[in-house]
Amino acid sequence: MNHPTDETRLPAPRGATAPYGHCVLLKHGEVALKGRNRHLFVRRLEDNLRSALRGAGGSTWIRSPHNITVLGGEVPVGTLVERARTVIGFSSVEPALRVPSTMESVEANALDVLRTACAGRAATGFAVRAKRRDKTFALTSTQLERHLGALLQPRIEGLRVDLTSPDVTLTVEVDHRETYLSAERHAGLSGLPVGASGRALVLLSGGYDSPVAAHRAMRRGLACDFVHFSGAPYTDPASVYKAYALARELNRYQPPGALHVVALGKAQKQLAVAGAGRLQVVAQRRLMVRTASALAAGTGAQALVTGDSLGQVASQTLANMVAVDQAATLPVLRPLVGWEKQEIIDQARALGTAEISVLPDEDCCSLLAPPRVSTGTRIGHLRAVEKRLDLDELVDALLANVQVMRPGQEEDRAPEAGATCAVPS
Repeated sequence: MNHPTDETRLPAPRGATAPYGHCVLLKHGEVALKGRNRHLFVRRLEDNLRSALRGAGGSTWIRSPHNITVLGGEVPVGTLVERARTVIGFSSVEPALRVPSTMESVEANALDVLRTACAGRAATGFAVRAKRRDKTFALTSTQLERHLGALLQPRIEGLRVDLTSPDVTLTVEVDHRETYLSAERHAGLSGLPVGASGRALVLLSGGYDSPVAAHRAMRRGLACDFVHFSGAPYTDPASVYKAYALARELNRYQPPGALHVVALGKAQKQLAVAGAGRLQVVAQRRLMVRTASALAAGTGAQALVTGDSLGQVASQTLANMVAVDQAATLPVLRPLVGWEKQEIIDQARALGTAEISVLPDEDCCSLLAPPRVSTGTRIGHLRAVEKRLDLDELVDALLANVQVMRPGQEEDRAPEAGATCAVPS
């Protein structure tokens, strides 16, 4: 991602005093389509934005007029853009200049913003896109576009109007008391604000799949905690380190969720001794979702999330998924059920989790795994194996030794003295 590093990417506003100046426009994505309860989604967006801004290095303010959120403060624009791009629910993130809604101010500052955007690049074509929210403004949106285009084109040498594929697009959004000018646009994450749909518990392994599944769940509004099953005491702690790093990376996109680490090794051995054989992997998965369901009762989670993709490996056939689901007391969500492996890897690279997932570790799923895994497991056969164990006692023993971590929270600094989210007048 290319982010502006400071406020030099935008000129100082002409003829304006505080609270006018540099800010960031955040366009609402799916939230804009909501009806009477839209304000609840916007409030959640603002809360998540405040969480993302924690420790940014100065006071900030947030406003949400119409279907946009405006962000500003003492923090450099580049930092505001970087933090805002991790907040799920915004369709675009645009560094902007906030100026008075007068024709003189709009004209003078539009020229400066366009010149700054064209500096140092081979820009030959530009366009003006205007949106007039204040219907009392002297010109309509179309008239303002034509007026500014005719005014600006002759003032920048070598620049021509190109409405089809412009190199630079100057956007002008006129509100009742202020106008926002921008010539830079970054894609947001879109989706629903994290937490708007409830809470889920993600079964987080060290591979590519489960982190991507967690992120997809977040984009549908689920706040996520994580549970990682290690092979301890029969494996080294490498998988726990990876799970911690993955959870920390994922917590960049939400108010930090907790990571629960469950040592599964002894329970896996008990399943093997009970004669699981080719059913070992599916039996382990059933034990995991059974344990995760019990753990979820204490986290407030209403569903489990896994990284399963239909048919990707032998344990993820439809029959085996059905067998696993029957052991859960909560819905099991599989956001990647129809994804191909390469799609998942590409998404992991975009998220920044792929570099962690490729690190070596001892995966608990490979511990005591049979040479061949049953692809058409029958529930009766699994229950026969499980009857040889006291599952309730086994789950209680696993939960009694859960280790709880909070990746990302310990790196957060307390809000600086005087930091506020006040709305400027």
